Amino acid sequence: MVQEQNSGNPATAPSAAASGSTTKKDNRSENSIDSNQKTLLDFKKSLIEEQKLGETQIEKINESIEETKKIIDEERVKLEAERLKLKQINEVKDADYAKFTELKSNLIEERKRMRTLDTKASSGGGGGGPRSRRDRYNLSNLTKALEQIERDIQTKKLSKDEERRLVLKSKEIATRLHALKVIHKKEDTYKSLATKFDDIKGKMNEIFDQKADVGKGIGKIKASLDELLNRREELYEERRGVIHRVREAGAKIEMVDTQLNAIEFKRNRLQHSSERQRRYSPERKIRHEIPQDKMRKNRENQELWNSLKEVAMKKMSSGEKLTFDEMKLIYAEESD
Repeated sequence: MVQEQNSGNPATAPSAAASGSTTKKDNRSENSIDSNQKTLLDFKKSLIEEQKLGETQIEKINESIEETKKIIDEERVKLEAERLKLKQINEVKDADYAKFTELKSNLIEERKRMRTLDTKASSGGGGGGPRSRRDRYNLSNLTKALEQIERDIQTKKLSKDEERRLVLKSKEIATRLHALKVIHKKEDTYKSLATKFDDIKGKMNEIFDQKADVGKGIGKIKASLDELLNRREELYEERRGVIHRVREAGAKIEMVDTQLNAIEFKRNRLQHSSERQRRYSPERKIRHEIPQDKMRKNRENQELWNSLKEVAMKKMSSGEKLTFDEMKLIYAEESD
């Protein structure tokens, strides 16, 4: 009698079949979840390694940047010292250059005066014509001649004509002697000026040589600084790239965590569904709906579900964060 009653119940067989189908479906979903979770966990592990590697690279780059900055500061100190040295050299040059130009001008003027005196001394009175330089500068002979004339005038008995001639000759020699003494004095002055000019000229040459050396040193330091500054900029650029990759890996980890959370949510949901299937008998699940209405409602729900799921999938692919309901749409079964 029991068998006949069971076979006569039209809902018993479909319910058993539905229960078996649900169990198989739950098993397939569980297997799919395990596979997806493993893939995501492996991917997350690689992202974490990439993130750690990037952070290590950033630390090394920061060390290189700090070392480069230290060298830049040292080079700038050297450059400032060389510039100070150049400033001091220029101050000495400016002070000595005024003396140099003044001595040069005085030397030129003194040379002109000497030439004028030399021209006057070389032309004697009485049509004597030009005299040799040796005669003009023979002060000793002229002095002796003048002294002899003066002795002759004082000691010898001379006629008036002889005395007059000696006096005239004495005046002539005295004039020439005076001119030669002036020339000699000017020559001494000129020699003294020339010696001073040569000394300051040598000093000026040394100053210009020092300026050239310091200028070369400054040029080398500037070239070194340019290379160091370019290196620092390259390190900054490299660090920006690594930071971008680390942040990108972090964003991907967040997305993976979101998907893992969704998978965990789905697993819990499946477990809850299985427990609910076990708690309630198939007879309690029979729904008293007209088959045509049930099919229509399922079709409408399916279309709405597909539409919402498509929107949620687009958000996930663009990297946006998903709401709890959107995760349910993506990872939950299409129907209970």
